[in-house]
Amino acid sequence: MPNAADPDVFDQLAEQADDDTHAEANDDAADDQPATPAPARRHGRAAMLTVALLIAALAYSGYTSWQLYQVHARAAAGEAALGAARDYAVTLTTLDTADIDGNYARAIDGATGGFKEAYSLGAKQLRQILIDNKASGKGIVIDAAVKSATATRVEVLLFVDQSITNAVRSEPRIDRNRIQMTMELVDGRWLASEVDLV
Repeated sequence: MPNAADPDVFDQLAEQADDDTHAEANDDAADDQPATPAPARRHGRAAMLTVALLIAALAYSGYTSWQLYQVHARAAAGEAALGAARDYAVTLTTLDTADIDGNYARAIDGATGGFKEAYSLGAKQLRQILIDNKASGKGIVIDAAVKSATATRVEVLLFVDQSITNAVRSEPRIDRNRIQMTMELVDGRWLASEVDLV
């Protein structure tokens, strides 16, 4: 007869079944819990995407700002050069033999480069002829516009009427000049580097 203290086979089987059930329940619970690295990966990707989008937005904003600055710089340069060209056209087309040296000095002061050299040479050759003929002229800018512009170089088209008198002709003659003038920014001043009749 079996000893009452000895476990019964059925009791042993029941204990083993309980142990297996607890182990499976623990395995299922472990399977139900998400792995911790997956959310970290998702958050990492989202953060990288956000940073990439932010960098792209900043780059686009910087490029757009630079483009707007360039447009503004060209417009400001165009306006400043246009004003200087209008004044310089009057200087070039206004002449009084009583102040011929002053006229030439102002014209040379507003020029640069090859045009300055050519004007200086021509002025020396014409000076005495203009004095002998008592020539005088007065220029008026009728209209002017910017043809093209960068921040340091601007092409301007001008319509200039010049009233001319001399010892032979006391009645003024009107010359209607169409001038293309290239202005360059030199040491903070807009100076004429090319002047052509068109």
